[in-house]
Amino acid sequence: MSSTTFFLLMALLAGISVPTQAGINAQLGLWTRSPVLASTISFMVGTLTLILYTVITRIPLPSLATAGNHPWWIWIGGSLGAFFVTVTIILVGKLGATTMIASILAGQMFASLLLDHFGWLGYPLQPISLGRIVGVLLVCAGVWLIKFF
Repeated sequence: MSSTTFFLLMALLAGISVPTQAGINAQLGLWTRSPVLASTISFMVGTLTLILYTVITRIPLPSLATAGNHPWWIWIGGSLGAFFVTVTIILVGKLGATTMIASILAGQMFASLLLDHFGWLGYPLQPISLGRIVGVLLVCAGVWLIKFF
């Protein structure tokens, strides 16, 4: 298996995990009666899983002395993840899995166009082109078709 095939399969599995995680966390939200508390529990379990993996595989910790050499915004990824998980818990019961994921994908595609075009956050420069714009518009059209048909 080529490395490209392996990474595409990994991406497919990650994609499968998003609506699955949202459904699981929505059920957790029913039990806790709070999307924020459900997200907190989900992140605690995820954090414990990652700590265990880090310890088992003996991944070395970086030096805290070098933290100041990196941009301040590297620390907000977890906050964005918390926002994402909480919002999916809220949306899954309102929109259903397909509309929720299609809408999230449309937002991801729009943001990705900008991130690639300007090279923000360390992305390699990929100029916006007509084909890329049409692709994102087709995703948006797909959201509309999924929601209304």
